[in-house]
Amino acid sequence: MSRRPNGDDQLLQQRLELVEDLWETVLRSECPPEQAERLLRMKQLSEPLAGDGDGDSSSSDSVVQLIREMDLVEAIAAARAFSLYFQLVNILEQRIEEDSYLASMSRCQESSESEGVDPFAPPLASQTEPATFRDLFERLRRLNVPPAQLEALLQNLDIRLVFTAHPTEIVRHTVRHKQRRVASLLQQLQGTVDMASGDQASLRRQLEEEIRLWWRTDELHQFKPSVLDEVDYALHYFQQVLFDAMPQLRRRIQAALTQNYPDVRLPPAAFCTFGSWVGSDRDGNPSVTPEITWRTACYQRQLMLDRYISAVQDLRDQLSISMQWSQVSAPLLESLEMDRLRFPEVYEERAARYRLEPYRLKLSYTLERLRLTQQRNQQLSEAGWRTPPEGLVPCQPTNASAGEALHYGSVAEFRSDLELIRNSLVSTELSCDPLDTLLTQVHIFGFSLASLDIRQESTRHSDALDELTRYLKLPTAYGAMDETARVEWLLEEMQTRRPLIPPAVEWSAATAETIAVFRMLHRLQEEFGSRICRTYVISMSHSVSDLLEVLLLAKEAGLVDPAAHHADLLVVPLFETVEDLQRAPEVMGQLFEHPLYRQLLPRVGEQAQPLQELMLGYSDSNKDSGFLSSNWEIHQAQIALQDLASRHDIALRLFHGRGGSVGRGGGPAYQAILAQPSGTLQGRIKITEQGEVLASKYSLPELALYNLETMSTAVVQNSLVTSQLDATPSWNDLMSRLASRSRSHYRALVHDNPDLVAFFQQVTPIEEISKLQISSRPARRKSGAKDLSSLRAIPWVFGWTQSRFLLPSWFGVGTALADEVGDDQEQLQLLRRLHQRWPFFRMLISKVEMTLSKVDLELARHYVTSLGSADHREAFERIYATIADEYSLTRRLVLDITGQERLLDADPALQLSVDLRNRTIVPLGFLQVALLRRLRDQNRQPPMSEAPNTDPDGRTYSRSELLRGALLTINGIAAGMRNTG
Repeated sequence: MSRRPNGDDQLLQQRLELVEDLWETVLRSECPPEQAERLLRMKQLSEPLAGDGDGDSSSSDSVVQLIREMDLVEAIAAARAFSLYFQLVNILEQRIEEDSYLASMSRCQESSESEGVDPFAPPLASQTEPATFRDLFERLRRLNVPPAQLEALLQNLDIRLVFTAHPTEIVRHTVRHKQRRVASLLQQLQGTVDMASGDQASLRRQLEEEIRLWWRTDELHQFKPSVLDEVDYALHYFQQVLFDAMPQLRRRIQAALTQNYPDVRLPPAAFCTFGSWVGSDRDGNPSVTPEITWRTACYQRQLMLDRYISAVQDLRDQLSISMQWSQVSAPLLESLEMDRLRFPEVYEERAARYRLEPYRLKLSYTLERLRLTQQRNQQLSEAGWRTPPEGLVPCQPTNASAGEALHYGSVAEFRSDLELIRNSLVSTELSCDPLDTLLTQVHIFGFSLASLDIRQESTRHSDALDELTRYLKLPTAYGAMDETARVEWLLEEMQTRRPLIPPAVEWSAATAETIAVFRMLHRLQEEFGSRICRTYVISMSHSVSDLLEVLLLAKEAGLVDPAAHHADLLVVPLFETVEDLQRAPEVMGQLFEHPLYRQLLPRVGEQAQPLQELMLGYSDSNKDSGFLSSNWEIHQAQIALQDLASRHDIALRLFHGRGGSVGRGGGPAYQAILAQPSGTLQGRIKITEQGEVLASKYSLPELALYNLETMSTAVVQNSLVTSQLDATPSWNDLMSRLASRSRSHYRALVHDNPDLVAFFQQVTPIEEISKLQISSRPARRKSGAKDLSSLRAIPWVFGWTQSRFLLPSWFGVGTALADEVGDDQEQLQLLRRLHQRWPFFRMLISKVEMTLSKVDLELARHYVTSLGSADHREAFERIYATIADEYSLTRRLVLDITGQERLLDADPALQLSVDLRNRTIVPLGFLQVALLRRLRDQNRQPPMSEAPNTDPDGRTYSRSELLRGALLTINGIAAGMRNTG
């Protein structure tokens, strides 16, 4: 949940009355009267006592009693009702965030016009609040940042946001459509103060009707989504919001520069671009095949061509300029003559109509080429990646020369046509804003929309090479070589001209697919250009050989040419565990020492520096070592890797694999960017946007712009404002002690306690979560395994969040801080000073504070006592006591460091939002426990058919009905917590 400016708490309180009234109206109209009254009673019982943030235990007992009296139908209705409530509140908060952003833009404009400046604003190096371009550039100007320094940074600005299909998006696509409709109606209802009463009543009726339709829509996915379903879902945000938002982002940076730095050149149009793992991330997902990746690329291109055709049609309608009243550039007239020869049919059809309207005629030819490109794309999608280019029929008009392909072979050709039109307009002192907008979109999205990153686990490549070398009967098989021998052999093979992989060999399924992926990539780039897919991420990277293996396999597919010092693929290691993060500088140092490796890196900037991209994993390092240790190791790794890259004169782009929750690196992106070590960004960053984060950031246009703008300003601010705080030896030593102590305490519980796995499986809904149809990827790395190591980080965090422990996001921090402070008040004062001055430490404490505010140990204890088995009772009590003690300790020390009386006192809007959710989510938690208990009691009985079983009260439910109820509570709690995993 993003932080909002103060004052939003009043907005939330005012608008909440409308939402709660709508919710109550819908319940009364859709549920039987007695049922509706009980649901409203449950909501009332969850309200806090006056002036207190928590409800009392008698209220909780009353809620539990109400739930016991419910049959399954009513329990499901309760789960759906509270889920609906939270999703309405989420829409409300998103609208408030949008309104606050627009208000801040207006205030910024007014302050700029009055030339006022806040004398009490913190130094820029210590500022962690989000800023607009206008805010930031004005402060930079007042700090006398030289225009040349800002321009140099802006010209190399490179922000990449990568959408992923991790299994955390729990809301159906259909329901998202309902939510957008409700959001739009709410905006209309609240947006006009002087609206006629009749219009207000009409909007109110429409809102009620839309929410009632939503109530009658099934929230649960009816089937496990395919990879292409996930592709469609992720690309939806581009179609609905981002395609139109990106040109606005450019206009905002242009306006801010004009006002504060009029002589500074704009950054390139594509300073912020997008990538995607959806349809290309095959790590642990057997459903992502080469064919799926190929179809994903074709689908993305189809979406872009549809948008461009629509835009060009609109341009043709607008550019009705006649040669009788305006000059036209000679290059445009020459291109029209060339087009006449290539497209005689278009000329015959349009020449008479557009005889004196050259722009319309040119755009008619452009439309024809786009339509032919569409035909080509459809052929490619149907034929598949194995069909060679010569196997496709050229797309051409009837009268075209045989064999001449007239579709756009690259986006550069399309862009050239548009620039020809713009240059002609400019030469006659005309401009066309829709044309400029389209050109910006073409620069950003190309024909690809988003670049596909391939990701695969490192052992897939070594296994393939081992099978290959055994087939070739090498003296020593690859799997039997040590690391030194592997590196030596890989480098030698890289420089040979002969092929390594013999044709027409029947490999194992895994090896055959590994080889096919690289061949598909070559074909993809051959047809679509390198932009569509130029990054290969290696998860679980441990060593030099992990990267060289991929380069060798890419060479065999024609993607790498060591003799020409050229590679069409950027190999990106993903360092995930704490040990791998610590070893990363050594691994990369060895690679940078090899001239061959350096020669294959792409070149960037005016100095043509080699570029290395490195990915840092937050999820697995957190699961491995806990929140504090993970964040500190990533922080240290970034500094060491940047120092290493600088020594080798290599540009570094760090790729942050952040999830939605704090336990997986989540939290406000601008705050995280500003907390990056000084000197490590240099205008370049790449970040994953995962699961439910997409909906929270990019579902509304102004909200998307807010997130894009504040991320961009954070990158600029961090890159320009240098700070030596990260290099303070005593602070680094202190953090190392905290990380070490936190890690040992976390691992003692999570990895060394033999009962922890049973505790997690029994007192969280982890097994039921795996039955949610929300992802094409399995929840576990190895099917059938029940150990902690096989469980993915996402369901690990998801389970703890549902049961209100949220353990991965804070456990171990309190013990580490307590050991450091002891009874030494001076040490506490030092931690307070760090919190005030060091963005990294402030970000850590802020994330822990926010997470602690969502923990509900009373409810968590109910999960333990109700769902834990009798034979584990004593062990589970000890684990719960350990968690509760650590929570109390962590909470006390966080309040000591921040100087607050209550958690989140410094952010009243967020505090109000969390308090609202904490108290209203309680009935869902009790309801989930009741349903899980009934479901698991039935599951423990001998296998039988779906025939209903009878509970002690004489009511009968089938297992599938109980599972459905439990899954609905998971939906509701995820909505209430505003994140899953």
